[in-house]
Amino acid sequence: MSSATRSSIDLRYRTIDLVTIATLGVAFGVVFWAWGKLYEPISNVALFAFPPSSAFLGGVWLLAGVVGGLIIRKPGAAFATEFIAAAVSAIIVGGTQWGFSVFASGLFQGLGAELVFLLFFYRRFGIGVAALAGAMAAAFEAVYEWFSYYADWDFGYKLAHLGFFVASGVLVAGVGGWALTRAFAKAGVLDSFAAGRENTVEV
Repeated sequence: MSSATRSSIDLRYRTIDLVTIATLGVAFGVVFWAWGKLYEPISNVALFAFPPSSAFLGGVWLLAGVVGGLIIRKPGAAFATEFIAAAVSAIIVGGTQWGFSVFASGLFQGLGAELVFLLFFYRRFGIGVAALAGAMAAAFEAVYEWFSYYADWDFGYKLAHLGFFVASGVLVAGVGGWALTRAFAKAGVLDSFAAGRENTVEV
């Protein structure tokens, strides 16, 4: 059984783990902020004329939790990375059009991803687990948005919104986050982590 399938890493935090969570959180926070600036003009194009379909753009905001969980592989890492990224995007110069509600989004998105890594006892980190983490983060955020932003939508619209969001979570945050982690590993920047020392890629 590969090291990707069964992790024997110590679940206690090292200083480098905490520094990496903070670094990833800040880096993704800037990405989240920039994507927020692009979101409205992109979501208004004809492709997204069906309002719930704009949720397909949401996967970018779920990347931090998935990548943080895949790299750090310890309890709370996915949640902390996602929440820090959301916080940074809220307090960076100009903030976002959603104001401080992004703190709540970071909480729900991070919790969704974290629960999947917990489900596998922090021992599996392949593309399937990454995709599931992205999907769960999206589902948690979608339901939160039903009540905070789209309370006037009928249930059919809400289900469509959930479907588009989960698809984006799987493809962008899950598969994309897994590919990004593998790219970091191949570049040698993760040599201090199990994700950078694996010789095989779990699928």
